[in-house]
Amino acid sequence: MASVAKRLQLRSAALAACALASVHPAAAHAQSEPRLFTADAFQLSGDIRLVAVDGERSWVDGGFGKLRSGSDGDFQLSPQLGNLSLVWQPQFTFSFGATVVGSVQGGQRTEAGLSEAYLSFRPMRGTHTAFSARAGLMWPPVSLEHEGADWHVADSITPSAINSWIGEEVRPIAGEATLATDLGEHKLRATAAVMVANDTSGTLLTFRGWALHDRVTLASNRQPLPPLGPVVGSFQPAFTHPLLDVHPGFARHPGYYGKLSWQPPLPVRIELFRYDNEADPEDANQEMEWGWRTQFTNLSAVALLGGTTLKAQAMEGRTRMGFVMAGRRWIDCDFRSAFLLASHAIGPFSITARGEAFETRNSGSIAGEDYDEGGWALTVAGKRSWGPVTGKVELLHVSSRREDRDDVGLAQRQEQTQLQAQMRIGW
Repeated sequence: MASVAKRLQLRSAALAACALASVHPAAAHAQSEPRLFTADAFQLSGDIRLVAVDGERSWVDGGFGKLRSGSDGDFQLSPQLGNLSLVWQPQFTFSFGATVVGSVQGGQRTEAGLSEAYLSFRPMRGTHTAFSARAGLMWPPVSLEHEGADWHVADSITPSAINSWIGEEVRPIAGEATLATDLGEHKLRATAAVMVANDTSGTLLTFRGWALHDRVTLASNRQPLPPLGPVVGSFQPAFTHPLLDVHPGFARHPGYYGKLSWQPPLPVRIELFRYDNEADPEDANQEMEWGWRTQFTNLSAVALLGGTTLKAQAMEGRTRMGFVMAGRRWIDCDFRSAFLLASHAIGPFSITARGEAFETRNSGSIAGEDYDEGGWALTVAGKRSWGPVTGKVELLHVSSRREDRDDVGLAQRQEQTQLQAQMRIGW
């Protein structure tokens, strides 16, 4: 038995030596060296754009408008700074790194701040499994339309209403773990996370409704709300901080999210995502910002059909805030949205078309049907790349109806059309 054990030990040592010998010494040494302030640890990207838009005043300006820009009804043409991002991705060891993103957002309201900041752990992949983890300030893995460390929109200029809202109100401080494995020809991926500092998620979606734009909430910055009625305005300020723990102390009510991804032996991927911030609807801070118990489920799919990519997302959820009065919370809002996107590549060009619909339904004791919303949007975009430079042109039309537009003398049904040309460069 001793001789058998010794032979097994020698065999294992020989296999390990062969594996090490197959790795180039210089590469192994480079992988183990820290990479903190080298040129490849930094990325800089930004865009400028020319925007022509009509319709009502933008939500960015405190209005009810659904787009990043707005006007007084007639078409307005203006050059704008889009988004500028500086990404720092230091690598401390082969497995341990970080991502820090600072952003400047232009347009009708210029803001600067921290977009993401998290640590990442990605050890060497096994034969059939891989593990990774992240911890810090980050967007959860929901969007099919964003990519890169700077979280830019891939196929168009403006993301869907679903993923615009993710950028606005769903960006917690989280600890996340992901396990990927192969079962035969099937690829499975499971993600689970515990999160905090996202108690007010749902405020903007209830009082303004859905929107379509590529602005995101920066850490410690607040988002404006449209004009509120006298009753709601008595307990809700005219702004919301999406990155906030309302309850005194930190992480008193941690929430969670989870995701399952399945890729069969076909050019198709299906994903299921569940989110619950576990906020207490009766909590409020000194500025009268409340906890919003927000839950949603997102189902998405990607299919590759030759040179055409199809993407679809559907989201349904509910958010509640305030005390129970007459058997109902002050605010109880159901929300849902879905889109279908097709993108086709023709050499260096690609053309993308997206159609979507969205709505909110309120049944609270204070905020009722006057805060309901329904709408749809159509988007067509073209893209062409020249190395690090990408040019895009996009035409977007959105139609929506909200009863509370009556409060500021607007028609309940509003239409907006926006034509944008964008030039983006990354270093």
